[in-house]
Amino acid sequence: MPASDGGRLWAERRGAGSPVVLLHGAGMDSRLWDAVVPELARHHDVIRYDARGLGRSATPGEPFSDVEDLRTVLDHFGVRQAALVGLSMGGETALDFALAHPGRVTALALVGASVSGHVWPERPELAAYDTARRERDAATLAELELAIWAAMGRTAPGGELIEAMVASNAEQRVVSEQHMVVPTARDAEPHLGEITVPTLVLHGDHDHPEIAVIARRLVADIPAARGETIRDADHYLPLRAPERLTELLLSHLS
Repeated sequence: MPASDGGRLWAERRGAGSPVVLLHGAGMDSRLWDAVVPELARHHDVIRYDARGLGRSATPGEPFSDVEDLRTVLDHFGVRQAALVGLSMGGETALDFALAHPGRVTALALVGASVSGHVWPERPELAAYDTARRERDAATLAELELAIWAAMGRTAPGGELIEAMVASNAEQRVVSEQHMVVPTARDAEPHLGEITVPTLVLHGDHDHPEIAVIARRLVADIPAARGETIRDADHYLPLRAPERLTELLLSHLS
């Protein structure tokens, strides 16, 4: 589908029922949801898409907004309101969209989510990760992505697909992130109390420690939020523990 600035986005729609949009994280693509979509689509109208410059979406050559891209996807399918399920960067986009367009969001599920405005701690692995992103060092960024965020390794469930996604998206990612426009005024963390829709906050017990810090903040500050820690899962939770995630999503979105 065409984006507002002339780019193109790839999306897939399956199932019937109330609309649910799945948003993946940075360096990933919509294959993150492969193990969740079949059962979720038995009960809901499920839309998933590749974020700009990742997966099958076109690499941007101009500035773009991830929030506007989400609006474009909803408008393309004629969906006025939807529940948003976002992991990591996708969770951040879902929160920002819910604050910008509250009437278009019926529920939130935030999985290992980041949040705009959060101040991350000064830790060596995070500093190296940020340096690789800033210097557009795709090879190093891919290595750090797996070391930090896929800590359970290749032998854990979904390991081969995780490695394939990270490898295939590494080069496009460093280009895409240079064009993403994130207004300084778009800090969600101070405004979490304005979110009124039912919100489920999930993270894996093997995720980076700061994700647990963010999850606690989300549960504490969003009035209609509840949280749960998922066992045997790192940041790639939908591939590590798909059955448990699907169960929780179906209950939350019912």
